Amino acid sequence: MINHTKNHKLKRELRRLIKIKRHKHHPLLHHIHKKHGISHKTLFYIKEYGSHSHVSHVIIRESILILLLATLMSAFGGIALEEMKQIFIIIIPFVILYPTLNDMIGDYGSIISSKFGTMLHQGKVKDGWWTNKELRRLYYQIVTIALGTGALSSTVAIILSHFSKYIVTTTIALKIYGIVLLDVFILVNILFAIAIFAGRYYFRKQEDPNNFLVPLATAIADLGNGLILAGLIFLLF
Repeated sequence: MINHTKNHKLKRELRRLIKIKRHKHHPLLHHIHKKHGISHKTLFYIKEYGSHSHVSHVIIRESILILLLATLMSAFGGIALEEMKQIFIIIIPFVILYPTLNDMIGDYGSIISSKFGTMLHQGKVKDGWWTNKELRRLYYQIVTIALGTGALSSTVAIILSHFSKYIVTTTIALKIYGIVLLDVFILVNILFAIAIFAGRYYFRKQEDPNNFLVPLATAIADLGNGLILAGLIFLLF
């Protein structure tokens, strides 16, 4: 009977919490936290994204500008790629590698953005984010995996290029490995920098960083991969 009464009171208080205007702090959050032991982050999500909060409308409204920016960046990336296509076509392995690297780096951008956004919501990232052990571990994991998959992709591309009768000498193979590993390393660092600075900026504005970081990261991965690859090929070939 006591538990039933307690659950009834909790449900009633949660219904009140959901009706509170978004982005407005209310003493009810602290009251429910102290009385029922529910974490502040859980209560935040209930209030901000409850059944009456129109989640889809909120996500669209918060993401529309960054999605337009990401679309423009991808469009410029396509135009830049068209201008640089002769550079890629000369070296067959890069024709094979380009879509693979684009997809791979875009995926890493999504992982970095979503992981960092979650860490922000969980209160794990403070002012001294550069000393955060979990963030450093995520960085080392992503860099290691990215370099490993970059090297593996390069090997597969070199093997497949033989079917096109493209001769890959030892010197060319070493240049391909060097270009791909440099490209991946540079882009992963750029994506981490964007996730940290943009994520903290939007979080301080009390907006969900994931609504901004994921489309921004994938667009930068598309544009940056083409530009960095073309620049490195131009320098080394």
